[in-house]
Amino acid sequence: QVTVVESGGGLVQAGGSLRLSCTASGHTLNMYAVGWFRQAPGKEREFVATINGGGGTTYYADTVKGRFTISRDYAKDTVYLQMNNLKPEDTAVYYCAARAVGAPTIGTDGYDYWGQGTQVTVSS
Repeated sequence: QVTVVESGGGLVQAGGSLRLSCTASGHTLNMYAVGWFRQAPGKEREFVATINGGGGTTYYADTVKGRFTISRDYAKDTVYLQMNNLKPEDTAVYYCAARAVGAPTIGTDGYDYWGQGTQVTVSS
């Protein structure tokens, strides 16, 4: 059983930064593709960013491109989402998801394991 855990959410003012972390128990994340998704109240869960198992390929939603960076630390078996220049519209619960293959995908149905989410609130 793989359990994915997110951390690092919080309250920040517009223009600020946060770094989210994603770890797992039960299996190493290092060979899995990992994605970040978010869900705002009343909206569907949407893709934010993803990284492949090798770490060399990343994809971003247009809404976060240039502001967010996904990366992974193999030694710490952790995937990060660095979020800079945050905007109020970035407010959402952020979810980390792992895919039991190395190739990344932007669809929610492509991921096998999901965390419980971490709240990010950006005040104006």
